[in-house]
Amino acid sequence: MKNIGILLSGRGSNFEAIARNVSAGKIQAKIALVVSNRGQAPGLETACKMGLRTLFIASKGKEREVYDQEVVAALKGAQVDLVCLAGFMRILSPVFVRAFPGRILNIHPALLPAFPGLDAQKQALDYGVKFSGCTVHIVDEGMDTGPIVRQAVVPVLDEDTVETLSARILAEEHRIYSEAVCLMIEDKIRIEGRRVVLKK
Repeated sequence: MKNIGILLSGRGSNFEAIARNVSAGKIQAKIALVVSNRGQAPGLETACKMGLRTLFIASKGKEREVYDQEVVAALKGAQVDLVCLAGFMRILSPVFVRAFPGRILNIHPALLPAFPGLDAQKQALDYGVKFSGCTVHIVDEGMDTGPIVRQAVVPVLDEDTVETLSARILAEEHRIYSEAVCLMIEDKIRIEGRRVVLKK
């Protein structure tokens, strides 16, 4: 059985969705370690209550690569096969990405390549798009630029606020993140250039 490592900084609702699917047997893997750069992260407390192994590694005052090396060491110590970012509010250094090549997943609340970076839902509303959504992608050394594994489309309503749009997108995030994790864990995809295709 393969091991998943989760990185989070906040409430970790995507982590919870993955953990529920692991518990239900829908994801045939084990969550081996949950790491946060914030000691008071609600997601870390949730993981503790679930009986999962957790680790707080403070990032404040550390150079990015030094911090990333600490986290990589912890993940490798837990024999993690797949790293899932679940609201981890840090940009990974090349050192981190190269430690787990093609084995780091992230979820972004927009239809990449549109609206990368922070405040994606606000960006979508400000731009006036009629559809937004979310994207699960393999992390590379760019900002939200890695190959796309899964996407879900959410209509943008005339009366939408950042909060209402975010809530509808989040529901889809919880669904497609677990789908993407399954594809990775079960080795069902391959990358052709930028495209992620299902193995036959």
